[in-house]
Amino acid sequence: MSIMSNRNLFTLSFVVIITVYLYVFGQDKTIELIKEQYLFALALIPISITLIYFKVKLKGKDLIDFNKNNTLSFKSTLAFFLIFQIVDYISEDGFLGMISMWFLYWIMGIIAVLVMQLINYYKNYKLLLSNS
Repeated sequence: MSIMSNRNLFTLSFVVIITVYLYVFGQDKTIELIKEQYLFALALIPISITLIYFKVKLKGKDLIDFNKNNTLSFKSTLAFFLIFQIVDYISEDGFLGMISMWFLYWIMGIIAVLVMQLINYYKNYKLLLSNS
């Protein structure tokens, strides 16, 4: 069994979230739940622009992976998710409230991955400037 890339995992999880939302909540409530998270989705724009800037600046350069020691295991990630699900089940009044938070977690996951990549590119950029 091969390990899925982050891009494939986030795409698959997005499809599953939207499918569950449409099945459980219906189209109108699904659109409403997604609209509620617009500020978090908008936060992706400056992060993405900054990431693209550093990717262009470092294109063709040998990069060091400063994040290689900062990886969480799948078990740790799953444990965090389950803890958040239990807390959401209690604080959001049951199952429907719990799954209504999944899209927010999905966006936060993307933000976390992009920020980790951005930190890696920034450290490489600073290293390149100090060696010049």
